[in-house]
Amino acid sequence: MFYDTPLVMVEDQQTLAEVVEHLRTCPVIGVDTEADSFHHYKEKLCLIQVSDQERDYIIDPLKVPDISPFAALLEDEAMVKVLHGGDYDVVSLKRDYGIHIHNIFDTMIAGQFLGFPRIGLADLIRRFFGYEIDKKYQRHDWARRPLEEEHLDYARGDTHFLLALRDVLQLRLQRAGRLDAHIEECKLLEDREWGGRGGGAADFLRVKKSNALDETGKRVLRAVWTYRDEQARQADRPSFKILPDHVLLALSHDRPTNAEDFARIMRPGASMTRLHGEALFAAVAEGLADKRPLPTGKEKDDDDKRSRNRPERSREDAPGVDLLLAALKQWRNDVVDRESLAPVVVASNGLLKEISVLAPRDLDELRAVPGVRKWQVEHYGEELLAALHTVEERTPKRKRPRRRRRKSDGE
Repeated sequence: MFYDTPLVMVEDQQTLAEVVEHLRTCPVIGVDTEADSFHHYKEKLCLIQVSDQERDYIIDPLKVPDISPFAALLEDEAMVKVLHGGDYDVVSLKRDYGIHIHNIFDTMIAGQFLGFPRIGLADLIRRFFGYEIDKKYQRHDWARRPLEEEHLDYARGDTHFLLALRDVLQLRLQRAGRLDAHIEECKLLEDREWGGRGGGAADFLRVKKSNALDETGKRVLRAVWTYRDEQARQADRPSFKILPDHVLLALSHDRPTNAEDFARIMRPGASMTRLHGEALFAAVAEGLADKRPLPTGKEKDDDDKRSRNRPERSREDAPGVDLLLAALKQWRNDVVDRESLAPVVVASNGLLKEISVLAPRDLDELRAVPGVRKWQVEHYGEELLAALHTVEERTPKRKRPRRRRRKSDGE
């Protein structure tokens, strides 16, 4: 698959310096990373893969004491960095090394803008180059050493084709008139931040569906989540391998206070019950007795932040948000059918809701809506506004209540 392309292993400071000196002459490189998130409590980057036109490189940050020379390349705004689904790479490099990647070309985002039905890296490689990529090491513990030959082949395969993919996809984006949109999305990708475990008081509210719990249920969830987190920390294992989220959620919802109720959630005799049953039963009781105030969840924080940045809705005569949102979703469906794009590529549900709340009347007001991209205004602005105006034309104007005239002293 790699023909005679050399693989350079970078496991010491001197080799890194030599590789960086060579890569400085390259206008574009492919980049990927591997981490150990499925195997350890605190995940970390374990490999950084790089490809240029001549070689594949694997940098081992667990062996190289200082990768700052390579960091300077990633932050170089003149050099193009080709990634695939680069969200995790961007945030992980920021989290572990404070690296802010610039000038990204993301091949997955390109596939989305081109309307491909399958946009995984293996799918794109198969589509354009006819190679089948084996993904069996996708969840390998990349912190383990030594790295076997099959591990190295898997790792280098994630960057080996990226430069050629970029050439093909960039041409197609140009022909489709979507290159500017892709550039804008990749620029926004640079600013992504780590959203994983932050050690905050509201981390337990990240459990899926926790927002459906009442306040008592959330206090119980805080207690059982804290127990699980401490067990995961001590064992250096991911939390979900200690206890799955759905068990924590069931305990928080049902709040068992006796062995019979507890057995409906955790099967007696099961290994998970033997290891954690007694402690979880005590944690439920602790949560029920907990009177501490609940923290604000991340989702609510984000909503509050958007609200603070959102212009006031001054159009009291605008139709209801639900009517406008329904019209915008129908408009999006029409675009999806017409252009064969995924709905989220055209506009996310969150963005459509934001537009519905603000009900912009012209392109300037549309540009001011938080989250709206320049390319969305350029490609869809007029027809999006037309969808809003159609609803307004069909909706009876709401009359404002007449103010009662105050009588003067002489009346």
